[in-house]
Amino acid sequence: MSMISAHAVSKSYGDVKALDSFSLDVGEGSIVALLGPDGAGKTSFMRILCRLIEPDPSQETRIRIGGRDIFADFESIKPLIGYMPQTFSLYPDLSVEENMTFYAGIYGYSGKKYREMRDRMYRFSNLGPFARRRAGDLSGGMKQKLALSCALLHDPRILILDEPTTGVDPLSRRQFWEMLLELREGGVAILVSTPYMDEVARADKAVAMFGGTKLMEAPPRDMARSFEGNAYLLPGEPSLDLLDRLSRIEGLTVRRFGAGMHIYTTGEAGIERFSAALGEAGVETVKIEKIEPSIEDRFIQLMEASR
Repeated sequence: MSMISAHAVSKSYGDVKALDSFSLDVGEGSIVALLGPDGAGKTSFMRILCRLIEPDPSQETRIRIGGRDIFADFESIKPLIGYMPQTFSLYPDLSVEENMTFYAGIYGYSGKKYREMRDRMYRFSNLGPFARRRAGDLSGGMKQKLALSCALLHDPRILILDEPTTGVDPLSRRQFWEMLLELREGGVAILVSTPYMDEVARADKAVAMFGGTKLMEAPPRDMARSFEGNAYLLPGEPSLDLLDRLSRIEGLTVRRFGAGMHIYTTGEAGIERFSAALGEAGVETVKIEKIEPSIEDRFIQLMEASR
């Protein structure tokens, strides 16, 4: 069942087109990851789904949440959605439990029903030992766990998460995603944006966005496999002469990667010119390693092709 179904959604801020006829479906018990640079339209799309902002008026635009039209009956849809914005939106001067009590009250939970949900969230997030700690004194990872717990207190069937792990340490990111995977197993539909490619790889579907449009939508592994051409790793610091030679070769793209370079070729001519340029620069071809293109490689390729 499709829990989020959006068709032909556009959003403009003055002369800037943040979304341009963007469409997306998120199924029950699935994770869909949005990836794209700042300004790609990810946040605008999520805020439109939550009715925090309105899309541009259009007869073609259709958005359904849980099978219901969000423009016709959003009040009945609200309980289905749990939303986490980019910035920490809880009250830093309140304790973990006080924040939970406040957010539970918004959804009408109190007494025994609230305590049951609170205890369930403590078990789920491992925040129980920190119940009396001020939210502002929590680590980045614990703040995000608390924000997720508050978003889940009313037992939503849809989660909309806007870069929930940005700036969080690797261990906390892993723990956060373990929570998401557990929620997916429980049938929750999850729409998440992330700048981390390792997180994209854990989603069921990746959606590459740029300039308010969809560049590609596919399972993460299929997105990486769709890379057009070949990828190579050239270790070591490249000389300026080599960089200059490679940058002038048609069908070749060069990017710094750590202490070396990633080199991308399209077609046999690009490979031959690449090998010739290495020979002219005195680089031994034995140093060159063919590698599997990544999701990031394919995304950058798509983005550059759309410019």
